[in-house]
Amino acid sequence: MTIRPVVITGEPVLHRRAEPVSVIDDEVRELVADMFETMDAARGVGLAAPQVGVGLRIFTWQLANDDGIPPRGVVINPYLVAAKPVVGDPDPHEESEGCLSVPGESFPLRRGERATLTGQDVDGRELRYEATGWFARMLQHEYDHLNGFLYVDRLADPWARKAKKAVRANGWGKPGGSWMPGVDRDPFGHDDETPDADRVD
Repeated sequence: MTIRPVVITGEPVLHRRAEPVSVIDDEVRELVADMFETMDAARGVGLAAPQVGVGLRIFTWQLANDDGIPPRGVVINPYLVAAKPVVGDPDPHEESEGCLSVPGESFPLRRGERATLTGQDVDGRELRYEATGWFARMLQHEYDHLNGFLYVDRLADPWARKAKKAVRANGWGKPGGSWMPGVDRDPFGHDDETPDADRVD
């Protein structure tokens, strides 16, 4: 297993639709193992393949839940159906997200409270999960990555303006940006091994 660099907004692979996995072979399994290693080193709760520079429809997670879903898992070629978000402004204290590909930032975003995930595991077995709350949020966040969107692309003003300002201030938004979990300074300022609940990936 290898920790891979996490690419930052502006890298083209993050901004285009990922391709389906045609065959689940040893190369795909190695990628999944590396994704788990990278997610753990970054102390994230989710990680999509495009975030490590691979344009395939795969994401991993590590997040406890009340839905009976394994707290650690992977899905290949997922399909997600989410409830529509409740109308209104997001609560900045309860609905803020962050992202390993927009490191060190978090902004409020309203998401659907429920989501249904289908797809395959690394052995090709079909899976189906009904998720609520933060687990549903994480699924929506990771699924967005596979369709070429980052959470900052979905922000409403004034948060969208603040996110654009942060991207410019950090010199992101162009190809070539990345950081190495476990090597570079942790952009989220962790002082323990616990993932942040508001940093979805």
